[in-house]
Amino acid sequence: MTHRFDPTLLRDYDLRGTVGETLHAGDAWALGRCFGTVIARSGGRRVAVGYDGRLSSPMLEKALVEGLTRSGIDVVRIGLGPTPMLYHAEMTGDVDGGIQITGSHNPGDQNGFKLVKAHAPFFGDDIQALGVMAAAGDWNSGAGRVETVDIMDAYVARLMQGFDGPACRIGWDAGNGSAGPVVEKLAQLLPGEHHLLLTEVDGHFPHHHPDPSEDENLADLRALVLGKQLDFGVAFDGDGDRIGVIDAQGRTIAGDQLLGLFAVDVLKNRAGAPIVGDVKASQTVFDRIAASGGRPDMWKSGHSHIKSRMKQIASPLGGETTGHLFFADDYPGYDDGLYAAVRLIRLVSTMGLSVTDMGDRLPTSIITPELRFPAPESRKFAVLEEVAARLRTAGADLCDIDGVRVRTADGWWLLRASNTQAALVARAEATDRDGLVRLLAQIDSQLADSGMRRPVGN
Repeated sequence: MTHRFDPTLLRDYDLRGTVGETLHAGDAWALGRCFGTVIARSGGRRVAVGYDGRLSSPMLEKALVEGLTRSGIDVVRIGLGPTPMLYHAEMTGDVDGGIQITGSHNPGDQNGFKLVKAHAPFFGDDIQALGVMAAAGDWNSGAGRVETVDIMDAYVARLMQGFDGPACRIGWDAGNGSAGPVVEKLAQLLPGEHHLLLTEVDGHFPHHHPDPSEDENLADLRALVLGKQLDFGVAFDGDGDRIGVIDAQGRTIAGDQLLGLFAVDVLKNRAGAPIVGDVKASQTVFDRIAASGGRPDMWKSGHSHIKSRMKQIASPLGGETTGHLFFADDYPGYDDGLYAAVRLIRLVSTMGLSVTDMGDRLPTSIITPELRFPAPESRKFAVLEEVAARLRTAGADLCDIDGVRVRTADGWWLLRASNTQAALVARAEATDRDGLVRLLAQIDSQLADSGMRRPVGN
């Protein structure tokens, strides 16, 4: 028996597809056969499996577990929960790998898989190799066993380990995602006053989409914080590995700026350490890391890339503009929005400042949000290659580790391909508005030369 994955399913750092179109139960089964074989051939025998609250997740989990056991692998089912709970299970349990079924922040009709092997992300060429293995039917066969384990309380205990933060008045918005049950448990353990929103898991996402990097999805949390005059608010994406933050004035503190805030604190005990940020991050963040005695390291966007880079250079902290934050000082180094929330409470104490005060002290610049617009899967990477070639010929000051990031006298602009959606992503940062207009014009010019355009208003 062989299997062919839709080529768009196998992404750079996970698997993502539209259920019923590019992603089916058969794909989950084949993934189980493939990943189980990889684990077995590397000497492993057990894999942890978790899933998020999407409507299709139980169906995919059932097929995945069957595929794993058919490859002779024993499965530890940890059930419904956020992705970092799966990471915790893989890091602390007697297992050799883990798979979380999750669509993260993608539209509700999409879903996918995040993979871990031997405490490290399984991504890039390893994911592509799964497609080759499936097409050849190159699978082990066996009869693995299945065990169900409830680890949520143990995961919550790890989040609280060493907690020394103050009592704050906090709003929490789980967005009907899989972080909800953990938020409820945390609120019972943390000191202070806690107001919870949308902690009931509901794959229809009836109130707002669970993506805290989009400001419109923070409206409910902002209203709660302002209405009850809370100290700050936190929100999570659908699988709980990303965080969004609202201060007492209702202002959003972006993910890259959070990285800068945490870097100042971490570097107090890790002077000279490298701090990893993604190519979409504000230059003010990299400057702040340097000014705080750290070594800023710009790297590829994507949770797997950041985690791998941190291990490679022994970094105690990393982060992405989207709100993925990775602590490797007194935490295992994986992205965990819930732990980031706990660390933010602790930061209030160690910095001696409220979250609002921290926001007041952030350096200012004129920067766009992520400008995300549709681009065919078959075309998006080719466009980047064309743009990079033209820029090299023109002698541009270019960083091409992930798309193209170009420095000019006005600031910088970025154009890269999304690894999770059929889209291109642009961003620009300047010292003044005229400069920003010129930077955006350069992006539009390069897109036009490749037969594409950025939609009006994006």
